[in-house]
Amino acid sequence: MKKGLLVFLVVACALLVGSFFWTGSFVPLLVGSAFVDSLNPCAFSVLFLTITFLFGLGRERVDVLAAGGLYIFGIFSTYVLIGLGVLGALTLFGIPDFLSKIVAVILVAFGAIEIADGMFPKFPIRLKMPESTHRTLARFIERGSLVASFVLGILVGLFEFPCVGGPYLFVLGLLHDRATEFAGLGYLILYNLIFIVPLAVVLAVASKKEVLEKVDKARRENGRATRIVVGTIMIALAAVVIFFS
Repeated sequence: MKKGLLVFLVVACALLVGSFFWTGSFVPLLVGSAFVDSLNPCAFSVLFLTITFLFGLGRERVDVLAAGGLYIFGIFSTYVLIGLGVLGALTLFGIPDFLSKIVAVILVAFGAIEIADGMFPKFPIRLKMPESTHRTLARFIERGSLVASFVLGILVGLFEFPCVGGPYLFVLGLLHDRATEFAGLGYLILYNLIFIVPLAVVLAVASKKEVLEKVDKARRENGRATRIVVGTIMIALAAVVIFFS
């Protein structure tokens, strides 16, 4: 499983970086960043907790799918609004057009932390939601309603962005330097649709009781390997912008 994940991610990274050099477009970098961001364990952890809790209440699969869908939509909506807000602020304050290179350097730091965290379990710096947010999230999980699921998604989007939003900041820097405001909105939507695809796939699979435990176990077992690969891809994407754009 770990070896297959490693091969898949490395090949995907090579194809995306190669596409950048072949087309001269930053879209492959956007797609790669969204894919890397989508592997963030925070959103998956809360989704699994929600599914497990709802099954514990005796809810049917259709109810779990509805709650999970609203949770994912909450994250999607929050990330799009955050992106629009950041781009608007960059334009309003007249930030120089070389921002993408500055943010690429920041992404290198994020990638290095991810690699160190994957290699050394006791590494003191971790890219994750603050412990102080867990109690708030737990309260909304325990309510088990559709509205609570949507609010839960909003909160996860808000809480995780400052900690694990490196790839998103990277893409926002690219959009600020290279895209018009109208095109920027389309790219933001594309990024966040890619971002939520793995969550939607996991929801569809894990909403079956008989496979929930297996999927969650696989996620936990491959956590460290995923961090190492994701960190490596972050650095590779950033290097393309720093040295070749």
